Amino acid sequence: TLSITQAVIFCNTRRKVDQLTEDMTAKNFTVSAMHEEMDQRERDMIMKQFRSGSSRVLITTDLLARGIGVQQVSIVINYDLPSIREDYIHRIGRGGRFGRKGVAINFITDGDRRALQELEQHYHTTIEEMPCNVADLI
Repeated sequence: TLSITQAVIFCNTRRKVDQLTEDMTAKNFTVSAMHEEMDQRERDMIMKQFRSGSSRVLITTDLLARGIGVQQVSIVINYDLPSIREDYIHRIGRGGRFGRKGVAINFITDGDRRALQELEQHYHTTIEEMPCNVADLI
């Protein structure tokens, strides 16, 4: 069993954030969404809810990729690979902070394979295929 304290899902566009939020809400998932077209007051309210744990899944753009630490994030999902290579490390760095374990999951299409290989080369690492039991990683 995989116990997810909190998760951040990154999308490349505001439209995709809105669409994924709508799709997940329609399937009775409780999610929050945040992107750069929201005013600062609204973003602050969403982050307050997320930090307090009243919202456990946050769907966002790269707005949240840098400089925001939330202790309970155990899973980071790249719904889209970032269009800027350097943003990858900032995105996956949102999970497993403050000495906790975290897992990054990349959703990829055949068209993303080259970009994934470029990330591996750039960061001198191997990005493994997701195992059947992700819970073993956390």
